[in-house]
Amino acid sequence: MSERDETRRRIVEAAAELLQSQGRDAVTTRAVSAAAGVQPPTIYRLFTDMGGLLDAVAADGFDAYLVRKHDQALTDDPVEDLRTGWDLHIEFALEYPAHYLLMYGQPVPGRQSAAAERAAQRLRMLIGRIAEAGRLAVSVETGLEVVHAAGVGAALTLIGTPAEKRNPDLSRRLREATVGSITGAESSGARDRAQRAAGLKAVLGGTDGVFTPGERALLGEFLDRLADTPPSG
Repeated sequence: MSERDETRRRIVEAAAELLQSQGRDAVTTRAVSAAAGVQPPTIYRLFTDMGGLLDAVAADGFDAYLVRKHDQALTDDPVEDLRTGWDLHIEFALEYPAHYLLMYGQPVPGRQSAAAERAAQRLRMLIGRIAEAGRLAVSVETGLEVVHAAGVGAALTLIGTPAEKRNPDLSRRLREATVGSITGAESSGARDRAQRAAGLKAVLGGTDGVFTPGERALLGEFLDRLADTPPSG
């Protein structure tokens, strides 16, 4: 590791420790530089401004989250794996609330860190496995959006609730409602149609030589529409 990289690592770790122990307001140029043993200008040289440093701290928190996510061993039940991923997400949020708020508390339209994109790819994989098993009742994209929105919303709600007032069953109830909504809570006929459409879309990637790129794109669009169409009546 170069001297520059080592200095950068010390600064990020110092800022992360201040964030975790004392909160966002404690992460000041003076406090971070003192904790890291560097001069204040070094922070601006490496991170441009405190916003850049906080982005790096958020990425560090995301990396810790991803390590946990990737340590999750997959089973032969993709729906249960999604439940496990949800529980891990909530666990991380409550254990590292300041990091979580940096990551999810102030979203910027059109902007997503590389670490956030990796986390989204992990969630996409989990939902894709449900589709491949023929158990997804919406398109993968819709499933991804629903689970992400519900999971982040649940985590932020719990973070904002004093520990002694938190409903211990809230996360489980939201998890089950969310899982049920994407795996089929409607009538059996609508659920069967949506699951078949989502399952077919999931295997389109393995049909090279069967369809032209245009045909594959068009079929994928049709299947997504079928998967996301609510039952009539």
